[in-house]
Amino acid sequence: MRVITQQALGGPEVLTVVDAPEPRALPTEVLVRVKAIGLNPIEALLRSGEFPPLLGRPPFVLGWDISGVVEEGALTYRFRPGDEVFGMPLFPRAAGAYAEVVAAPALHLVRKPASLSHVEASALPVVGLTAWQGLVDLGGVGEGDRVLIHAGGGGVGHVAVQIAKAFGAYVIATASKNKREFVEGFGADEVIDYTAVDFAEAVRDIDVVLDTIGGDTVERSLGVLRPGGHLVTAVSEGDAELIARYEAAGMRFSGIAVDPDPVGLRGLVDLVERGELRVHVQETFPFERVADAHRLLDAGHLQGKVVLTV
Repeated sequence: MRVITQQALGGPEVLTVVDAPEPRALPTEVLVRVKAIGLNPIEALLRSGEFPPLLGRPPFVLGWDISGVVEEGALTYRFRPGDEVFGMPLFPRAAGAYAEVVAAPALHLVRKPASLSHVEASALPVVGLTAWQGLVDLGGVGEGDRVLIHAGGGGVGHVAVQIAKAFGAYVIATASKNKREFVEGFGADEVIDYTAVDFAEAVRDIDVVLDTIGGDTVERSLGVLRPGGHLVTAVSEGDAELIARYEAAGMRFSGIAVDPDPVGLRGLVDLVERGELRVHVQETFPFERVADAHRLLDAGHLQGKVVLTV
């Protein structure tokens, strides 16, 4: 089979397609013939060495988001050969998803709904579970809550807007002016152009803030929460000083490090099948053009997701 590996840290050019032996499924695992691979900004940071080395030093194979077809299983009742599945196996441990065949714990996958293509399904797990775990599991978002979602036009953000709306929230999102219509199209009740308006001055009485930006954005979000409000962040979870500030103000502060979650995946599938959730793929690239796909990741300001097709 073919895999995409790298021998050194660096720019997109370090990513190389090579031949490798197919993996073997351990007990309770399945082999998945991959049809599409969702790319995430964290993979560009790992490739370049700008993020703590979750995968150790090169050589390694990046990737977690996959959609494909089960080829075989080992001592698992969950799937049979021919089943179409998707998921985010093993995150944050190495899953080797930039490959034509992936061995994955069956528990980390769910059946792909017919209404999702493999491209769309591969784009959903990391961003969808981040949003689900942040808003539903941690945030407890429900009917009538006021929710602020930072970077509403990004991968996590555009999915989070839809999840919050599905649970009955009033949703405010921050986004640049050129993404306003994009974010409104996913159901946001208000969109704040962060390049022209200070959200900290424009928003009040928020029940839950979902942050994927960090830094000053997290600090200034304190002032928009109602008493007892909840900040959930995917990027500043270890900042002890921030946590202390929020707690001293009577607010809740939670960090989220997304993990494989079949319950959350099935929740996402349910929303998809009810027509309340869709994932936007900005661009697809063939497997061999992974370097071009990573250049798009490096450029930032994506609308939705980038996907490799296999």
